[in-house]
Amino acid sequence: VQLQASGGGLVQAGGSLMPSCAASGRTFSTCAMGWFRQAPGKEREFVATINWRGDSTLYAGSVKGRFTISRDNAKNTVYLQMNSLKPEDTAVYYCAAELGPQVVTDPRKYDYWGQGTQVTVSS
Repeated sequence: VQLQASGGGLVQAGGSLMPSCAASGRTFSTCAMGWFRQAPGKEREFVATINWRGDSTLYAGSVKGRFTISRDNAKNTVYLQMNSLKPEDTAVYYCAAELGPQVVTDPRKYDYWGQGTQVTVSS
């Protein structure tokens, strides 16, 4: 599975962005997908995950209620709708695929990673 993230950018606090992650390969629809982020000087952290069917999701506490992960298996794409953005959301956002059907929050369990897309939130 190859992953290509896009859709990051610069936005003011309170604004919205929706990065997407396009996957190649026939196994996408059977993979759990996740979004992670890494800010300068910090470790990579879990943001959100979705199961293979799209009917089970988990979120980090810091983004719950503001971010929504979704997927379109027909388009081999996973999305991260980010609303009410805060300066502390500034980071490189990575998508990842795990060769299993269920939601996964541990980055060590993911098998494939995209290249990341920069999200910058100004105050």
